[in-house]
Amino acid sequence: MSAQRGARDLSWTTGWQATRLIVIGATAHVALKVALVVGTILSAANQGSTVLNGSATWATGVRILVNYLVPYVVSSVGYLASFRIRPPGR
Repeated sequence: MSAQRGARDLSWTTGWQATRLIVIGATAHVALKVALVVGTILSAANQGSTVLNGSATWATGVRILVNYLVPYVVSSVGYLASFRIRPPGR
């Protein structure tokens, strides 16, 4: 258990357990910061001109959402990697 996270147990052995930790927000304290910075840079680079010229659609909004979601998930997975418990012999 990480002293930084207090009493919350972040250990996991299966992908489903790791996914659950991400979904319940166990990684949010780290992943939100990364997603905010990286997502903003990606959105500005990839969708900035579309938004600024006023031609943004719902699809543009979905693309911007993905620009934030992907770094959130990647950061979460990277953070949780150190908490993985491997069964003996693997």
